Formats: sequence, C-alpha cells, structure tokens
Amino acid sequence: MWNVRVAQPAKAVHPTSSTRAHEGKRLAGGAEPISGEPNPGCRGAQGVARSAGTGYVGFMETRAAGPSGDRSGNGRWSWSDVAGDVEAVIFDMDGVLLDTEKLYTEATLRVLEPYGKQFDWSIKSRMMGRAPLVSAQVLIEALDLPLTPEEFLEAKRPWLERLFPTCEPMAGAVELVERLSARGLPLAVATSSERTYFERKTQNHPWFARFHAVICGSDPEVERHKPAPDIFLAAARRLGMKPEACLVFEDSVAGVEGALAAGAKVVAIPAPQADRALFRGAHWVVESLRDVVL
Repeated sequence: MWNVRVAQPAKAVHPTSSTRAHEGKRLAGGAEPISGEPNPGCRGAQGVARSAGTGYVGFMETRAAGPSGDRSGNGRWSWSDVAGDVEAVIFDMDGVLLDTEKLYTEATLRVLEPYGKQFDWSIKSRMMGRAPLVSAQVLIEALDLPLTPEEFLEAKRPWLERLFPTCEPMAGAVELVERLSARGLPLAVATSSERTYFERKTQNHPWFARFHAVICGSDPEVERHKPAPDIFLAAARRLGMKPEACLVFEDSVAGVEGALAAGAKVVAIPAPQADRALFRGAHWVVESLRDVVL
C-alpha cells in the first residue's frame, strides 16, 4: 500500500500554463539573507540573498532536512486504490531527486553580477523545467540583458560545472528510490538537463544505478522539451511501459503539464514559494518525497 501525507488537496482540473539546502547556508562570495525576509534555515522558507557589493537580489531555495510530519492537517491519504495501476515510476531530477536548483540560482547570480540586475522567483519560476535555451531566453527578456541565450549559457557553464558535483540528495529521495527498486518497479529519470550535466550532478551519487533508464533533454528522441510530453513518452518507451502505467514525480509546472500530456499519473512537489494553484492539474501535491510512504 502507498500512502501520502497530502500537503494540499489537488483538484482534477487541467493545469495552467505558466531544495534540500544546508540550513542557513550562504551563497559563495558573501551573499547573506536580507533582513526582514524569511529565515533560510526554516523548512519551506525562501531565503532572499543579496551578494555583497552588487545591486541584484537572488534567493536560496530551502527544503531543509528534518522530520517531515503532516503539515497540511489532512492526515494520511491512501494510494491503495491506484497502486495497482502503477507499473513504473519516472522522476524529474533537479529539485526532485537532487538539490540543484540553488546551484542554478548561484550560477545565474554570478553571471548577472556585472549587469546589476535583479533575479527573483517571479523569473526563476518561469525558467524551471524548460529547455536551457528557452530558460535563458526567458531570463534575457525579463532583465533586458545584452546577451544571446547561447552567450548566457556559456557564461554560466563554468560555474555550473564547478558546483554540480557538490549537490546533495533531496530529502527522502534516496530512501524512496531504494524502496521502489526493492519492490522491483522499473525506474527512470526524465530531466531537461543535457547529458554532460547529468553526469556531473550524479558522479557522487551511486544510488542512481537503481534507475533502469535516463532520458536527458539533449537526447535525440526528445524533439520537444517540457511542457511537451516527449521526454516522458521516451522514458516510458525505454522502460517498456505505457505512459498510463507510469507515475511521475515533478516539481515544475512545465514538467507537470508534460507528464499529464503524456497520460501519466503525476505527483507534484512544488518549491515552497511556488503558487500551489498552478499545480492543480497534478493528481496529488506533496511537500517532499518524505511525504510518500510505501
């Protein structure tokens, strides 16, 4: 039997288009929480950070480690009525399995530093889960940067390559993957990351050997990126499953839309600062993989 501690009820409607961190960890280079903003050491808080000597504002994603508990008041909800329909599980990676969103934020802040631009959640939320060039274009248009998407990505690359090997698992990720694997369920990763970045992120995480398939955004079979369903359809094919028999864990609106379009069942894990209304199309919404109990 599967159980979920439901963070927020999700209505069965069509979706709207649109991290585990060290507690109180500072961004490299002296970024500190701004006075009056939520404490970045608290679970579910959004730590806003300003890098010393610059005019831009960023943030540190925080889904800190610690006891999960039921924060919704809704108690536990049984998955026993759907567990028999789930034959395989597909995970997004960034912000679901690995705590990398804060690393993307830090790298972006480093690139923006000479331009004195502000980067906040309203921009980042529109970038998450999408193809790199699309995400870069969103940022460039929002901040009116004198860069092409390709130039921005190249400027960010050395920072990401340095940071990715330091990433840690999201709370509950290793335990859930190992338990699903022990039950014999086929597992796949469906990430918008390019293959080289996937390898950098996972090089210190041997538990990724539990996955039977890994689909990256740079793979040729992914013609269209999230919110298109291509990456989830490819993952289901690699596992030898119908999409309808797959359960997908996603943290971005684009990812939820893509998984639903593929016909999969979807568990959304929105970032603490995300608008939960944008995830109503998901079958279930939880705060953490710790809220999924087998």
